[in-house]
Amino acid sequence: MTASAPASGQATATTPPTATVPATATTPPTATTAPAAPGDGTAPAGTTRWAGTKQFMQIREGWISGGRTYLSVRTARKVAVTGPHEAWLIIPGEGPYTTVLMATDARVLLSVPLGDNSLAHPYSQAEFVNRLMAEPSSSRSRLGYDLSFDGKGRVTRLQSLYTS
Repeated sequence: MTASAPASGQATATTPPTATVPATATTPPTATTAPAAPGDGTAPAGTTRWAGTKQFMQIREGWISGGRTYLSVRTARKVAVTGPHEAWLIIPGEGPYTTVLMATDARVLLSVPLGDNSLAHPYSQAEFVNRLMAEPSSSRSRLGYDLSFDGKGRVTRLQSLYTS
């Protein structure tokens, strides 16, 4: 896979265009409709159920609004594939996606196909959002991520799984 921007993360991400959102999905927040994040940095309502846990998840979309990164996530399953090459098979979850907030200092580690290598390397949140949203929605459904949440339900670590 060829990268469209350097791994340094100098690119900026904005709210994804509504054309990338299925007609049945809710439109992600824009700069004027972003979920209210209380001044203490807590996650948007409904995300504390994962507080203090690690989860394997799918991410439908990501966007940056007001300098904060938001992700639309739902739980999924992963199965190790040990055929000719070791990789992961992603079993999509069911049910609605939930909006979660990434901590400002959250670590993002990407491997192929979103990253440039089979081993995970660090990327900025903006670079992650740009790479994620550049993928067709049908491809995004085949990607999976290990997410770590802090005690307030914010994502503190995101690592993509190598898929072939």
